[in-house]
Amino acid sequence: MKTMKRKVSGLYAVTPDGLSTEALLEKVSQALAGGARIVQYRQKSGDAITHLSQADPLAALVKARQAIFIVNDAPALARSVNADGVHLGLLDADVAAARALLPDKLIGVSCYDDLERAVAAEKAGADYVAFGAAFPSLTKPAAAHASAALYREAKQRLSIPIVAIGGITVANAGALIDAGVAAVAVVSALFDAEDIAATAKQFSDLFHKAS
Repeated sequence: MKTMKRKVSGLYAVTPDGLSTEALLEKVSQALAGGARIVQYRQKSGDAITHLSQADPLAALVKARQAIFIVNDAPALARSVNADGVHLGLLDADVAAARALLPDKLIGVSCYDDLERAVAAEKAGADYVAFGAAFPSLTKPAAAHASAALYREAKQRLSIPIVAIGGITVANAGALIDAGVAAVAVVSALFDAEDIAATAKQFSDLFHKAS
């Protein structure tokens, strides 16, 4: 029996690189307390053992708070920790390969500034797509720029949720929500904040105002 997939919407918290497991769990716990609806485990450093040792307790934490847990790049890791889904970049597995491993899970695809890639991803069975950078990004300073016009056009052409990422702050997220994005993915502006829970609530409140 297939499980019902949950909708990607609201504050999408993407974990910063290089944290200890203790620090990671504490910061994510604060983000969830403030209203984060999705958490993506993104860890570019370390080895597979480290990734598993962090993703496993993180999955348990996120699910206990009734939020969605996504693993970046690694369908096999997502399956190992029973994540709610996986997010795929340009050099990762394609949608079909990820779907074979994760038949009933969410699959997201990074589409950068390429609307045709997003159209193809939807046709291939992706559950949501992400465009960015929406604004200049500290995490990926050389990233392609996704304009507000691109988000509006994507909203017209796609039937799956659209996520914005890159340089997003509480001050500029509202314009993206107005353009039709279902979720905003945030790294620095959330996890570098002095009060993560309060910042997460500010992001979450933007979606409540728009609804």
